[in-house]
Amino acid sequence: MPFNSFQFFLFLPLVLAAYLGLPHRHRWALLLIASYGFYAAWSPSFLIWIALSTLIGYVLARLIAQTSHRRWRKGLLVSSIAANLSLLFAFKYVNFASDIWRALFDRAPAFDAPVLNLLLPVGISFYTFQAIGYTIDVYRARIAPEKHLGIFALYVSFFPKLVAGPIERAEHLLPQFRRKHTFEASRVFSGLRLVLWGMFKKVVIADRLAVYVNAVYTHPLDYAGWTIITATLFCAAQIYSDFSGYSDIAVGVARMFGFDLIENFQQPYCASSVSEFWRRWHISLSSWFRDYLYIPLGGNRVPRWRWYLNLFIVFLVSGFWHGANWTFVLWGALHGIYVVLEVWSKKARDTVVRRLHIEHTAVRMVLSTAATFILVSFAWIFFQARSVSYALLLIRNLCRFDVASDIYAPWTGLTDALGLEMALAWGLIGLLTLVHLGRDGRLPLPSFVVETPWIRWIAYLFVALAIVNLGVANERPFIYAGF
Repeated sequence: MPFNSFQFFLFLPLVLAAYLGLPHRHRWALLLIASYGFYAAWSPSFLIWIALSTLIGYVLARLIAQTSHRRWRKGLLVSSIAANLSLLFAFKYVNFASDIWRALFDRAPAFDAPVLNLLLPVGISFYTFQAIGYTIDVYRARIAPEKHLGIFALYVSFFPKLVAGPIERAEHLLPQFRRKHTFEASRVFSGLRLVLWGMFKKVVIADRLAVYVNAVYTHPLDYAGWTIITATLFCAAQIYSDFSGYSDIAVGVARMFGFDLIENFQQPYCASSVSEFWRRWHISLSSWFRDYLYIPLGGNRVPRWRWYLNLFIVFLVSGFWHGANWTFVLWGALHGIYVVLEVWSKKARDTVVRRLHIEHTAVRMVLSTAATFILVSFAWIFFQARSVSYALLLIRNLCRFDVASDIYAPWTGLTDALGLEMALAWGLIGLLTLVHLGRDGRLPLPSFVVETPWIRWIAYLFVALAIVNLGVANERPFIYAGF
């Protein structure tokens, strides 16, 4: 049941009305039933795997807390992590591993690598990491294990964040399920505003740009030069609008029920370095890898070469987490190289900046932000391309300006007014940029605009009308729902 479906907009008010009408002691049960129903709308079989992941996390965390023997505790922790990762591997990576095996040992008849035709459960990467993080926190004695199986199941499956995050921490979300929430009109309206803005970013911006991006990225031989550059810039805006749009809707829906989810984005394209980009982009995943992989590897409290290796490993694993495809592995590796080079060259870059006398000037900020955006956008080519060969074709043709390529051609099929569609696309990106800069404080809005109610309501009406009249109404899946 995607957020951008008609079914969801029937489902949400019915569940909210029932939730507000129930006594506090029964609300967790309603939310759990609603969450499982929401998940079963994709496929009822998915419930088996989320229930199994829930039971693994619940039982083994309880056993860890009840065991004082260090070796037994570590064994239970490893068992919990291995069991959850085994489920994830079976559904998401076994065929990828089989392809690698056949490529390496295709002449060895002794073993035939298996191929499984399994339907990938929606959101499995997200709730698996959430369950693993919970177990590790119990092992580290950061939290006490949840004794109520129903509430723990709700923590794993809470429907607003189930499909594409944010990846919630137990210490943040679990206590909220025990609090008594009363109806607050301000929270409901605040949540509705976020849902409205998230839907605008998804169906008006992301889905419109996807038409252009998909046309170019699925036919890399047909385009060159400025057309591919335009598609790559559109791709950066599309992925951000799609994923942050989902996060806005998830946070907004949860807020309507009285819950606060982790903020997952903080104007990432305003970042002035790749490291800062990752502190602003998919924050719940970045912080998960920091706490449960980077720090256990030793972080930066190791010899310098090992620090560089730790950084690279984290980004490589992050790329692999996104999907069983070499494109994602290379995308993660590329970001790892960016960050390692950024750390390695810091002193040299600071020296150059100091000699140019632009240490604390807007010039340095603009140049560093632009350079970061270019690097991140280039990496998106690998993320979005169907295969490594497609990505390399796109990069090769991106540099070819000697070949005629109609920059408007990818819009064919969406509208006859190709120039108007291009102007609309850039206008929407410009609007998104202004909102980015406003929220980041680099282009603050005048106080009367923020504080005047009728101006805000005109903005809400504009967004709603844009969704109805400019939205691409084909229920295109959210990009990160496939991870």
